[in-house]
Amino acid sequence: MAKKASKKKAAQKAPSLKSDIGLLFVFLGRVFGRVGGFLLKWLARGLLVFYACVFLAVLIYAFVNPPTTATMVGEARRLGGIEKQWVGIEAISPHLRRAVVAAEDANFCRHWGFDVAAIRSALEDGGRRGASTISQQVVKNVYLWQGRSWPRKALEGLITPVVELLWSKKRILEVYLNVAEFDEGVFGAEAAARGYFGKPARDLGLREGALMAAVLPNPKDRSAARPATWLQRRAAQIADGAATIAADGRADCFGG
Repeated sequence: MAKKASKKKAAQKAPSLKSDIGLLFVFLGRVFGRVGGFLLKWLARGLLVFYACVFLAVLIYAFVNPPTTATMVGEARRLGGIEKQWVGIEAISPHLRRAVVAAEDANFCRHWGFDVAAIRSALEDGGRRGASTISQQVVKNVYLWQGRSWPRKALEGLITPVVELLWSKKRILEVYLNVAEFDEGVFGAEAAARGYFGKPARDLGLREGALMAAVLPNPKDRSAARPATWLQRRAAQIADGAATIAADGRADCFGG
């Protein structure tokens, strides 16, 4: 009889234990559901605030010239000063405009901030060369910092479409030509043209514009005033490319 009573008690306890465990899981599910919903809500709010700030910052620079960049500040500290002089795109030689686009982003007028074909080619090449468009470089130079970190690339990817949406192609190129480093501590086409050739940017010829475009990937180790033989060959290729994009309409979006 005692054994039967013991079995009866165990049978009564088992369903109760299962019920308690079930209730615990229900409770935990509700708690985590509320926490997850809370986190998702604040994540959504955070993204909205982020994009609102990005939208405002990009909209302002659609009309106001960026006073400086992180790269300029860093170089000024390292060198004790920099040279820069802002000029409108109409005060920059068409030769230099076309040369820079031909060298850095030949499909500039035909993409929305990312050159998918160039990205695919870079991946097939094992990532040994970059595929950043002029739009992406403007975002990096004006709003972010130098380097190849994933956080910077992610922010670049988020901000670039906003720049393409709010700025004209001509404005994007104008900003790029004024914030790019053309020589060590020399930023912008005007300061570089005067430093390299002793003339304003509007007076640059085809060869001079191509040479300046050729130094852009590495302005600290290249010189448009004293070009090495290989740099002269690169400039000749850029000059040919500039003529090509002028002829096929790929320079139309920035006024040729």
